[in-house]
Amino acid sequence: MGFFLSEPSNPKTSARDGGFAARLAWLYAALFVMAGIQLPFFPVWLKAKGLDPDMIGLVLAAPIVARVVALPLVTQSADRYDALRGAIVLASVLSVAGYALVGMSDGFLTILLAFTIASLTMTPVMPLTETYALRGLSARGRAYGPVRLWGSLAFILGTFIAGFAADLIPPRHLIWLIVAASAIAALAAMTLAPLSTGTVASASSPAISKRLLRDKAFLAVVAAASLIQASHAVFYGFSAVEWRGAGLDGGTIAALWGIGVIAEIVLFALSARLPPFFQPSVMLMIGALAGVLRWAAMAFDPPAIALPVLQLLHGLTFGATHLGALMFVARHAPQGQAARAQGYLAIAIGVAMTAAMALSGVLYGAYGARAYAAMALAAVAGGICAAVAQRASRVTPL
Repeated sequence: MGFFLSEPSNPKTSARDGGFAARLAWLYAALFVMAGIQLPFFPVWLKAKGLDPDMIGLVLAAPIVARVVALPLVTQSADRYDALRGAIVLASVLSVAGYALVGMSDGFLTILLAFTIASLTMTPVMPLTETYALRGLSARGRAYGPVRLWGSLAFILGTFIAGFAADLIPPRHLIWLIVAASAIAALAAMTLAPLSTGTVASASSPAISKRLLRDKAFLAVVAAASLIQASHAVFYGFSAVEWRGAGLDGGTIAALWGIGVIAEIVLFALSARLPPFFQPSVMLMIGALAGVLRWAAMAFDPPAIALPVLQLLHGLTFGATHLGALMFVARHAPQGQAARAQGYLAIAIGVAMTAAMALSGVLYGAYGARAYAAMALAAVAGGICAAVAQRASRVTPL
């Protein structure tokens, strides 16, 4: 077995999967075109709607409600009824209406409410898709990374679309790019093949769920991934605002985001060939170390010439952390609990990220780029949790 679930794919394997990987790659691409538009430029839209940094931080924190409320219900139902595809399609379709509602909203409270509704529908899509991908690709002898990288490629496309659009259209209209991208994602979800595993409902019993939540290695990995991913909060929320304020145009901002995602793509492409040494806890520690370096440098407001180099670290701060956490869940989740385990991971990351987003608005409003120092501390904490996971792995192998 390679680094992630299976050996690299080959033409014979591709022919046998009936287009499964291609349709899944299309869904990843659609979801990440949307993310590529939303992450850098949704804060720009919020600012154009008259929200100050504190308000922007609170709006970006809205998905915390969605994750805590929606994910346990949706993932548990998907496991119990073996209905991953149906849940993905339904949530994707509802998200189109949710983001359209955001686009028609004005004023802080109305936008906050509408974005919370949109998040309730959208947040289950990714953990469900990851569960669908891990299960289906493993059954077909396909590696995860080479399929998932199409999402990262599409993220770059989305950032460039939004970057150039930000120079051509009023910022108040950027939201409609997100609505259009969500509609494409819903159409892509409808092309997925049903995925039946014959898992019995009893596998989703409360006893198994409680045992997973008492697993020290699982909890340490979830905490590590949550803290390292949350350390991106200032970057996700305010990098585009900061760089536009420094005189960089939309195309340059998109290029900077693209550099980081290219580094992520390279890691995903090579993931099936990495040696066994790169266990989940090791990947998480690598991500944490890269986060400390990246955010500490960003806190000193580096010159524009240094930004491309720092952006390359995104391949580790996000990519290595994502692969480490996902690999652990794929290997460690009990039978019939895959979607719920992904849901727990997504909830924890979402809680940490949205809390950090809310805090980042306060920190950025008060200290500007120096707010990145707090993100470096979050990465340190994540590295400590990864080290705990490494020690726990000696008892419970990852």
